[in-house]
Amino acid sequence: MSEPRNDLAIDGEGLVKRFGTFTAVDGLSLQVPRGAFYAFLGPNGAGKSTTIALLTGIYRADAGRIHLLGRDLQANPLEVKRLIGVVPEDLALFERLTGRQYLVFCGRMYGLTSDEAEKRTEELLQLTELAFKADSLVADYSKGMRRRIAIAAAVIHGPGVLFLDEPFEGIDVVASAVVRELLKELKRSGVTLFLTTHVLEIADKLATHAGFIRAGKIVEAGTVPELLERHKATSLEDVFNVVVGSPVAKGAKLSWVSGTGT
Repeated sequence: MSEPRNDLAIDGEGLVKRFGTFTAVDGLSLQVPRGAFYAFLGPNGAGKSTTIALLTGIYRADAGRIHLLGRDLQANPLEVKRLIGVVPEDLALFERLTGRQYLVFCGRMYGLTSDEAEKRTEELLQLTELAFKADSLVADYSKGMRRRIAIAAAVIHGPGVLFLDEPFEGIDVVASAVVRELLKELKRSGVTLFLTTHVLEIADKLATHAGFIRAGKIVEAGTVPELLERHKATSLEDVFNVVVGSPVAKGAKLSWVSGTGT
């Protein structure tokens, strides 16, 4: 196994994860430079969420090694987890707290002083445009608001890497715009972002790097300009269609549908 590289935020090599006889992640290797905005793309069931679970220590790999910010995840899981933030697709929030209480609680759990947790909470409420709902219960938040408060909670301790699993799933246009601006600000601040998304238009606008996964394996990866040049493409959707496969139903016809209602 190679030594940790300090220029990489995420360095995974030969990762394998099996569930019984099914191999969800199959010898996967990826490298994400510090400060990158990495879009991790692939069809449903390709292994994206399982890979994030491995990289964040939720699952333990059956084989391979993971270095995050130059530290060995398997050898130092608690140390590494203090340095990262995670926003899963299925949010688990403390709904009987107000938004303000929830963020202060998360900050205190990460070891911030009471004053620092409260200061960062106010900054994040402004940044996520949730100040007007700060004293409402999280249970009363819309899906987009819940996504924003989850991101705020994941970054309140100042992580070096933020993992986001489908952050744009099921949210409206307004919430999507707020999340995009929040992610841009995090990138400007030097945070490495690693996200999965099915909204390839957003990946085109935000990502600096991308990796494509199919059947638990990385099939293509690189900077966005490299990928576009390599495949003579104008968008990541074009690259996706080449390396992962365009929709099977494209051009399909239904012989029994006439449009006449008969």
